Parts: sequence; structure tokens; C-alpha cells
Amino acid sequence: MSTKDAIINKLREAFLPESLDVVDESHLHEGHAGHRPGGETHFRVYIVSPAFEGKSRIERHRMINATLTQELAGSVHALAIHAHGPGEKPR
Repeated sequence: MSTKDAIINKLREAFLPESLDVVDESHLHEGHAGHRPGGETHFRVYIVSPAFEGKSRIERHRMINATLTQELAGSVHALAIHAHGPGEKPR
């Protein structure tokens, strides 16, 4: 299973999102710290879930980081997070 697939599966299981998009942006970081041949090092997550209602931006990030502990300790060098509750406008 790819790292992207593992991230998607874990986020779906943990947060039952209304929408989820995980983008591998590794190709944008070639030559930078943390990049490895084959990619799967830099990701951007767009997620909308009721689990984030009433939570601060930091709390949401902590929730996602806790869910992806294994990936962040392993192959993932960077994770950009855009997490919102249903009906919230992205900032």
C-alpha cells in the first residue's frame, strides 16, 4: 500500500469525512530537504469532517497528526493540513 493510500484510509476511519483529498506534492520539493527518489514525502490534506466542529485550528492539526503518527515518523517529511467542519469556509 502506498503512503498516500495509508493516509487516506486512516483519515477516513478516524474522522468519517464528508470530503477528503490527499495530494502528493513531493515532485514540487525535488532537491529540498526530506525529498527522496520515488516521492511520497510531502503531502497536502484537504478534509471536511463533523469531528472538527468546535475545534481550533491547532486542535484539528493535532488530531490529524496523532492519527498519522506512524507516517510522520517514517516516510512523510511534510504535511500541509486544511481541516474544516461542515459548512465552514476555508481560510
